[in-house]
Amino acid sequence: MLVIYNPTAGRRRVRRLWAVLDVLVAHGVRLEVAETMHAGHAQALAREAARAGVRLVVAAGGDGTIAEVAAGLDGSNTLLGIIPLGTANVLAHELRLPTDSTGIASILTSERTVPLWPGIMQSALGTRLFVQMLGIGFDAHVVHHISRPVKRVLGKGAYVVQTLRELPRYRFGQIRLRVDGEQMQTGSVIIAKGRLYGGPYLLAPDATPTAPGFSVMLFEHAGIASALLAGAALPLNMLGRVPGVTHRRASEVEVLEQDGLPAQADGDPAGTAPLRVTDASGPLRVLIGNTIQWSNGRSGVTVDRVPDTALPALVPGALPGLGEAGIASGTTRTH
Repeated sequence: MLVIYNPTAGRRRVRRLWAVLDVLVAHGVRLEVAETMHAGHAQALAREAARAGVRLVVAAGGDGTIAEVAAGLDGSNTLLGIIPLGTANVLAHELRLPTDSTGIASILTSERTVPLWPGIMQSALGTRLFVQMLGIGFDAHVVHHISRPVKRVLGKGAYVVQTLRELPRYRFGQIRLRVDGEQMQTGSVIIAKGRLYGGPYLLAPDATPTAPGFSVMLFEHAGIASALLAGAALPLNMLGRVPGVTHRRASEVEVLEQDGLPAQADGDPAGTAPLRVTDASGPLRVLIGNTIQWSNGRSGVTVDRVPDTALPALVPGALPGLGEAGIASGTTRTH
């Protein structure tokens, strides 16, 4: 088992990480810990681990770190595990992962998995994988301008503070895009793989993270009042009732060229338009806890991903052979 984490996450989050690792080590699980040194390093470490035959790579961090690790595992048979250490932990909420160290460790020593089908963004900066959502417009503008130190101190509150700061500064306008070949305009857009946004808040009820395709959330009205209304409705899970908010299923989205229009992927800055969004070539397998049900959206049926196998409790050596391949790059600690 290789655990990849960002050492700049902050002391409190690092303590949470080591609490999970202590439980694993106490139950005889062999693991290595790799610290990332720069942006993109998590992806490189994960890719190297997959090529070396490591069976499980664990992303210890927020949605951005998980997306980097997932990008490194894309196209491989290596399993993805998650230790949620981020600010919002949207994907962890989506997968209904526990927050206590014993519960997380128990999942990492089981083989209960579900497919996770990421999205791919192509822009002038290159290709970028995302696991939960891609935003273009005002929410991306907030992400581009948020202060990491403030985010570390205030947590989710930092987004509220930054939103209020940026409302009078942002130049609201119409975004030109093409959804499955149909050209349209909207005030803001979020291309969702998962149902949730900003933590446990419902954004896209018809999103299906286990399957290809996207739920495209269109915020037709542009302006301060519309942004405030959407922001107030989100934590009440009432976004679908806001006038001008619509959604549709799609397999390809193009945001046409518009100078300086920002994008964010999984809560991290992701450059500017123009850009194109499609599905990854196939799904990853991610370790989960309880059985999860999602509404398919297109067929209206419930997708019940029954676990392949599952262990009822933490078991020493539950995943034999993990971590036997050495990782050359990055700072690693073996237990």
